[in-house]
Amino acid sequence: MRDTANRAYRSGLRATRSAAAYARTVAPRAHALAAHVRTTAVRANTRGRATVHGARRRWRAASPQQRLTVRFTAASTALGLVAALLAVAAAGPWDSGQRTAERVRAARQERGSGADHTPGTPGTPDRPSGPPTAPQVLAAAGPVPEQDAGEGGPQGSGRGDSRPEQMPPPTASALADTLEPLIEDGSLGAVRHASVVDAVTGRQLFSRDARAVSAPASTIKLATAVAALTARGETYRIATRAVREDDRVTLVGGGDPTLTGKDLTALAARTARALDGGEVHTVRLRYDTSRYTGTERHVIGPNENLARVTPLMVEEGRTDGSDHGPAPRVADPAREAADAFADALEDKGVTVEGAPRERTAGKQATELAVHRSAPLSALVERMLTHSDNDLAEALARQTALAAGEPADFRGAGRAVRHTLDRLGLPLKGARFADGSGLDRADRVSPALLTRLLTLAADPDRPALRTVLTGLPVARFTGTLGSRYGGERGEPGAGLVRAKTGTLTGVNTLAGTVVDADGRMLAFAFMTTGAATRDAAQQSLDRLASALANCGCRDSPSAG
Repeated sequence: MRDTANRAYRSGLRATRSAAAYARTVAPRAHALAAHVRTTAVRANTRGRATVHGARRRWRAASPQQRLTVRFTAASTALGLVAALLAVAAAGPWDSGQRTAERVRAARQERGSGADHTPGTPGTPDRPSGPPTAPQVLAAAGPVPEQDAGEGGPQGSGRGDSRPEQMPPPTASALADTLEPLIEDGSLGAVRHASVVDAVTGRQLFSRDARAVSAPASTIKLATAVAALTARGETYRIATRAVREDDRVTLVGGGDPTLTGKDLTALAARTARALDGGEVHTVRLRYDTSRYTGTERHVIGPNENLARVTPLMVEEGRTDGSDHGPAPRVADPAREAADAFADALEDKGVTVEGAPRERTAGKQATELAVHRSAPLSALVERMLTHSDNDLAEALARQTALAAGEPADFRGAGRAVRHTLDRLGLPLKGARFADGSGLDRADRVSPALLTRLLTLAADPDRPALRTVLTGLPVARFTGTLGSRYGGERGEPGAGLVRAKTGTLTGVNTLAGTVVDADGRMLAFAFMTTGAATRDAAQQSLDRLASALANCGCRDSPSAG
């Protein structure tokens, strides 16, 4: 008994000593660890506060456009999540890992996946290879009804058997309830014409004297674009050539206002190499502007919005280094281009005797070098995005040259009209005095503008797609980049794509929107007599925003 008690006592003593030793060793470490955790937490809290304060300072210092971008991104993300959830719910039940709605839709497809989305992919007997037939900027197009489409006119080929189903278009009564109060705004002036059509079918949805003509200002560029693309084709490139006759080298203008100083230098280098190959080192320089006829001066006279209209110029005759918008221009763009070409030849070792002279190149002249512009599709996009008047007049003359008309203001106007007439567009009362819209004698109707847009939206006319992709985007690009702004932005920002038109007392807007239900609409609003430009433009922007944010399938006044 005593031995057992002694053993228990000794065992307890050892345990007590071990516990004391453990406490002496571990406790300081525990205290140190706790102190480290507290220090880390304090530092993290301090950093978090600094980050929040920094973010707040950056937000306060941000520009309205930067704030708009952040808000727009956040809103788009939230809407995207909501749309995805709704799409999943609407697609129906799942069956073996695939939504039944997807399976049914896939079974209806006539071609393999991706067949029309890669340029240059092999085509089919009825659909040759080339660009995709349905621009990605367009909403899905539904079947085209065979009944009369109204003032907007029919759209597309009418086959209507290969397009996926889409939400129904707005009702005319609902659109009227939405737009009529806005179009009555007194800031728009006395003359107010409007047309809204379903871009899928071309059916008229809203009209305010849609076939009445008035001054379009720069929205006439839509007609110029469609005519040029139809007459020349979207892959056509405008050539500037250097040709030789004996010791004469002639720089021949082809009508490319986008020719740059760098392009001209490269053309001179190739010309010098060709001359050196023929052992010619001294030349007389001529320049040829015979491709255009008639006056070079627009009816508006000398103006920073437009250079003299000549087939030979460098960077649109601009003297301030800009590439779009109003700018001071040289007095004689063709002569300036010839002088620059002479200097470039001299730099490449070719002696140029005397000053360049204007002469027409002989038919037997030998080509030395050629520079080709960007494809016509790219020129159309640039013209529409920046409302480039020099490009507009050049493209109108390309239409004239393709039609065999004189390449002057009158010949270009006739060619544009004849080209559009062959497309079956409503041209009653229309007049094309120029290609840019700077001439107040121009006349078009809202019905014509919306038909041009629906024609460009036709999946069977891929050559016209750049008429849509070139449209400025509200608040972001081109001539709409400074509109739909403000501290909180405007409802149409990022949603409205439209060509602007502005002259003193004339304000127009024509383009496309995808409404709240996902239906693509084409619209044209034309006004004359506004007292102030800014107020009229804001009213037009509200009209377009109303379309973008309206499902408008149930009229509030019905029933």
